Amino acid sequence: MAPSFEHLLDVTIEHLERLKSAGHSRIQIDPQSMETLHALAREKPSQASVDKVIPASSRLKTPPISSARTAAPIRKVAFSGLPAASQEEEDLIGRVDTWPTLQGAEKDAAMERLMAQATSCVRCTHLAQSRTQVVFGVGSVHAKLMFVGEAPGLDEDRQGEPFVGKAGEMLTRILEAMGLTREAVYIANVLKCRPDTPGNSFGNRQPSPMEMQSCWPYLMDQIKLIRPSVMVALGGTAVRGLLGRKTVGITRLRGQFQDFRGIPVMPTYHPAYVLRNPSKNIKRQVWEDMLQVMEHLKMPISAKQRQFFTK
Repeated sequence: MAPSFEHLLDVTIEHLERLKSAGHSRIQIDPQSMETLHALAREKPSQASVDKVIPASSRLKTPPISSARTAAPIRKVAFSGLPAASQEEEDLIGRVDTWPTLQGAEKDAAMERLMAQATSCVRCTHLAQSRTQVVFGVGSVHAKLMFVGEAPGLDEDRQGEPFVGKAGEMLTRILEAMGLTREAVYIANVLKCRPDTPGNSFGNRQPSPMEMQSCWPYLMDQIKLIRPSVMVALGGTAVRGLLGRKTVGITRLRGQFQDFRGIPVMPTYHPAYVLRNPSKNIKRQVWEDMLQVMEHLKMPISAKQRQFFTK
């Protein structure tokens, strides 16, 4: 079966992204290939010519994002890795106060349908082939607080639940210190499949911009269904996935509420980073971020909680 032009383009861009991540700043293209590219750029092929080369029956098909409404558009990602939605796309997605509101069992059922669609997703062929299972999300769809991480790791891929390894244990301890449980919040990732690590059984890697772009509609639909009062972006990759921030590092951005379509977002360090840098100062910074989240949600804060990591 011949792959679609869009799929070939995705694969090419992803390969270039990996070369860039590996430190390559340029590639060699023979003159004949360059001449072909210039010719393609000068004239837009007609649909008939496309059909002749790639029959419609041979094009890759993916399931719709939601049967209940128009699918949220995938945000365009520039070569730099920064999401760049057009104004038309921004208007279509809208802000939180324009989103439809579901209640009770209706919201639960909608999330179940979305999870079923994500579970059968094969948009990223390489991830669909390498994953054990899709790691969709966990917690209450009625939560006021939502945590967003970057991508499943080995433990999450095996168990099908986000944040279940050592980083997950750290997140659970943070929630308990806030007086919350995992069941009271909602936890998801920017990417729903574990990024593949060809040739390695262990280890993790960051999701590529193209992978995040492909998975973006699922996260967007999760956020629109839950309509959290506050979100927490765990780590720099989650911040880039939500806000498109790349030039400002997580160290400078953390502790300052950002806006995501009318929803306050608190960027903070990923629990894995805290485990790698278990200094009292880092823990205190994360806790200060959580205190701001608690204050925004009007949660009670005891004197003991305010004094964590100060002695």
